[in-house]
Amino acid sequence: MSNTSKASQRIASLLDDNSFVEIGALITARSTDFNMKPTETPSDGCITGYGVIEGNLVYVYSQDVSVLNGTIGEMHAKKIANLYDLAMKTGAPVIGLIDSAGLRLQEATDALAAFGNIYLKQANASGVIPQITAILGTCGGGLGLFPTMTDFTFMADKAKLFVNAPNALDGNVVTKCDTASAEFQAKESGIVDVVADEATIFAKIRELVDMLPSNNEDNASFLVECEDDLNRVNPEIEGCVGDTSIAATILADNNNFFEVKADYAKEMVTGFIRLNGATVGVVANRSEVCDEEGKVAEKLGTVLTKKGCEKAADFVDFCDAFEIPVLTLTNVTGYEATMCSEKSIAKAVAKLTYAFANATVPKVNVVIGKAYGSAYVAMNSKAIGADLVMAWPTAEIGTMDGKLAAKIMYEGQGADVINEKAAEYAALQSNVVSAARRGYVDQIIDAAETRKYVIGAFEMLSTKIEDRPAKKHGTV
Repeated sequence: MSNTSKASQRIASLLDDNSFVEIGALITARSTDFNMKPTETPSDGCITGYGVIEGNLVYVYSQDVSVLNGTIGEMHAKKIANLYDLAMKTGAPVIGLIDSAGLRLQEATDALAAFGNIYLKQANASGVIPQITAILGTCGGGLGLFPTMTDFTFMADKAKLFVNAPNALDGNVVTKCDTASAEFQAKESGIVDVVADEATIFAKIRELVDMLPSNNEDNASFLVECEDDLNRVNPEIEGCVGDTSIAATILADNNNFFEVKADYAKEMVTGFIRLNGATVGVVANRSEVCDEEGKVAEKLGTVLTKKGCEKAADFVDFCDAFEIPVLTLTNVTGYEATMCSEKSIAKAVAKLTYAFANATVPKVNVVIGKAYGSAYVAMNSKAIGADLVMAWPTAEIGTMDGKLAAKIMYEGQGADVINEKAAEYAALQSNVVSAARRGYVDQIIDAAETRKYVIGAFEMLSTKIEDRPAKKHGTV
């Protein structure tokens, strides 16, 4: 298979059969510097057009590495910019398939301006239409901003993503740490949502597009008929307080959970499920990672971390921009306590708090474990705007663990006094019934019936309208 056919084949693999319509096929480079005139540049190294995924209109560009290494020049960029203009006019997602050596050096400032023009188009489209990037080859230098300016990034396991190449980093060589690898970008930087082979990437993009609205005003096209039991009872969910990715899967219609950034900040789960056919964003604390057999493979803390907060905040912002309701599953006892995290944890938690408080979409919180202190407040509590808060009977809600509170309040007294007061404190202050009596919890529900209650809550909130003070934008 030639490289030219590879760029076209990628589009064919992504879209519904025979649905692709190419735009700008005859465009070529117009630069004459550095003997460029005799060089053939079919489609200027970028195939652009539109098609459908499961009947949904999408715009796609696919870079052709066989044409000047897929580099971006003036006309190449104009084709992508034109695609964005059409997508904004019609309210449909843009999907970019990246395989490029980056800036076309032969076109110098024309190519530089072309990069900036695409950045501008991406910025204007942010929050209006979904933007998805798949890195299938090389994506380096200024091109590394393309995926980070979009909403979701998929990466082939052998592709490369970087701003500075691994060997250009002080004290590093690629054999020491391949900072351009898919593994690094998924686990360490958190830029990449899904790492897989190309065929799986195309299947996952199709699945994601089918779950998302076409634009920020679309409230119907992505709804589907629910064939699952709305009142399904799941006793096994009570054992999923630790690994909430499993809990989200259990709650979802047909047990389908589309997790994003699964390899990054594993202590915070983010992703999409359907409830009664409607897409809902899930944000959940996770203290365990279970293997395929259900055994605990990794232990995590019940604390908020910098990476986890930023991951969740970005996800909530996306959901709010596209009117996707948010469900939180809460089990948190405090903040990560290390010298490193102390440098940035306050700002990260502030960002998460702001994201929840600022979001006007329906917000439902289910306290499934412990909910202690201001870490709980930041996790979509009623105090910062959750529309409905539910809790399992075994949940604990309060300022802190009873024993720790007793040690502080009765410092210097014997163990018997501490234990006695700890029990009293837990019964009085941390008991979920106490929180319900104060109105901080709206419903105490049986864990097995969580799906039924959550579906009912979002159905009730489906007509929610909430305004915020008039302003240009927040600054948190």
